[in-house]
Amino acid sequence: MRHKGSGYIRVSALSTGEWGGASFGSHPKRIRKISSSPKTSPFDPLKNRGFLIYWLAGLSANFGWQIQLVGASWLMVSLGGTPEQVALVQASVALPVMLLSLPGGTLSDRVGQKVMVLWAQSFLMIVFTAVAVAAYFEALTPSLLLLSTLAVGAGRALYYPGWQSMVFEFFERDKTPAAFAINTGNLNIARSLGPALGGALVASVGAFLAFVVAAISNISVLFVASRWKIAKPSHDLPPEPFGSAILAGLRYIALSPTLLTVILRSCVFNIAAIAVMAMLPLVARDVLQGGPQVYGFLLGAFGIGAVAAAVLSQTLRRLIPVERYLAGAFVTYAVGMVVLGLSPSIILSLIAACMTGMCWILVQVTFGSTNQVSSPRWVISRSIGIYQTFVFGGNALGSLIWGMIAGGYGTPAALFSAAALMVAGAGIGLFLRIKEPDGFGLDPQSDWKPPQPKVDMVMKSGPILTTITYRIREEDVPEFLSVMREKRRNRIRDGAARWTLSRDIQDAELWFERFKVATWADAQRLHSRRTVAGGLVIEAVRKLHQGPNLPEVHYELVRNTAHTPHDRTHEHHH
Repeated sequence: MRHKGSGYIRVSALSTGEWGGASFGSHPKRIRKISSSPKTSPFDPLKNRGFLIYWLAGLSANFGWQIQLVGASWLMVSLGGTPEQVALVQASVALPVMLLSLPGGTLSDRVGQKVMVLWAQSFLMIVFTAVAVAAYFEALTPSLLLLSTLAVGAGRALYYPGWQSMVFEFFERDKTPAAFAINTGNLNIARSLGPALGGALVASVGAFLAFVVAAISNISVLFVASRWKIAKPSHDLPPEPFGSAILAGLRYIALSPTLLTVILRSCVFNIAAIAVMAMLPLVARDVLQGGPQVYGFLLGAFGIGAVAAAVLSQTLRRLIPVERYLAGAFVTYAVGMVVLGLSPSIILSLIAACMTGMCWILVQVTFGSTNQVSSPRWVISRSIGIYQTFVFGGNALGSLIWGMIAGGYGTPAALFSAAALMVAGAGIGLFLRIKEPDGFGLDPQSDWKPPQPKVDMVMKSGPILTTITYRIREEDVPEFLSVMREKRRNRIRDGAARWTLSRDIQDAELWFERFKVATWADAQRLHSRRTVAGGLVIEAVRKLHQGPNLPEVHYELVRNTAHTPHDRTHEHHH
């Protein structure tokens, strides 16, 4: 229903593309996932040959990552760094990851995971090589060392979202929590053995060798990534503009309660938990009166606990409700920090480090897998990037706070303060609860075919106004409004703006859904992002619609009437 002089150009009189796809047959609120999850081994993902090769390459890179962290941390101590500077080693790695994870994830979604991993890993090899040369010639100062760790963190931020999202290339969504757990486990195998090896290398040869090993260890990732097959896109759309892609990721997170809760609680956990990693060099030197070998043993104990947790996490998750599981891990981590701050016994300290390592992984796997499983494929790298932004933002903030406390009041005071925050973090679960992770309905489901415009248009033409007309019986209005609330959230989350629902004042059965996007390309992107769950919502609305035909869908090019009909430039790019 349109009046003359409305200022719109109708592109298509009628399109049934909104309603294409299979029939799902019921209202989304009545949908239930019916599946059985037989008990499986935590090592089952490694039976997939492609995933095994990918996992081993990640293990190699993580070994190098951990070894160079040991080298950097102990080198800072050897250079006479203050407690604040020692803690800043962790912060300088975390800060660029916090700032660049979202841009890194956005670029991975735009240009492809393969391209981003190759470029980022090449950059890391150059940085590691340069730092190794500087360390060999004793040209490093505390400031230069922190600058180099900033560069390492930047490379890690650009590579990590794309690398992590590759798990979905090997497994269906319901299998990814187990794959994510064992994928996290390789970091902690490296953490259990890498620090001890790194400590031995630093003590016997020098810190420069730690950076040489880090550079060499990244070759495996470059080799594996170079052999990835690039999947052809399901559409011929141009890449989404960088700024728009970032906003799309932020918008999706903001309209996803589960993802928001996971991100906020993970940030609190990481602010407190990083105290162990940041303070361990000082615990080794000041509390235990040891050297780099003691520091390596403590990190090794932390890693052993983490590996054990990666193996046990899926079993524990089946036995313990998620909130009780998280609360127990938070409190146990706090106890471990108190022991590390108090005990002069290396045996007790190793046990405490092992406890904190276990709890670190139990929490990180739960938060990380929930984040990934709860994100659709089109935004997965950005979702991982945003999650990493808050994880490493928490690490950077925590490292700064605990370093300042340690510098002013001593290492035990910093660990006790972090333990208090960790206990408070456990209490957050009383009002910000996390549901069991379930990615049902997030697989793509869009066989929408764009209508052929009858006016002169290009991909940048816009804005585009979509209007969908429904005929709803009076008795179905309450259910219709309920479903349309969910539809509104889906539309805005996928990129629509100015969504409205209106009712004809002369024919009470007529309802109009309207929303805008900036360009014709954006209109097509919005439909390509539809998931199975979104399809269920559309199907539920269709069942409420009355009439012999499907609801009418009109795509209209909004035109500024101040321009003449011959002003094609403004019509295309307005």
